Amino acid sequence: MIDVVFGSLTFILLIVLILLLIGALPSWGHSRTWGYGPSGGLGLVLVIVIILVLMGRI
Repeated sequence: MIDVVFGSLTFILLIVLILLLIGALPSWGHSRTWGYGPSGGLGLVLVIVIILVLMGRI
C-alpha cells in the first residue's frame, strides 16, 4: 500500500514540476522579462527528481 502511495505522489510531483516548467518559459507574456532563471531552476529541479526516480531513491 505504501509503495502505491509513494508511486502516485512521485507521479503527481513530476506532473506539477513539468507544468511549472512550462509556465515559467519566457515565451509567455507574463514571464517575458524574467529571463531563463525560473525555467532553468525548475529544469534543474526536474532533472534532479528524474535522476532520483531512476536511481530508486524516490
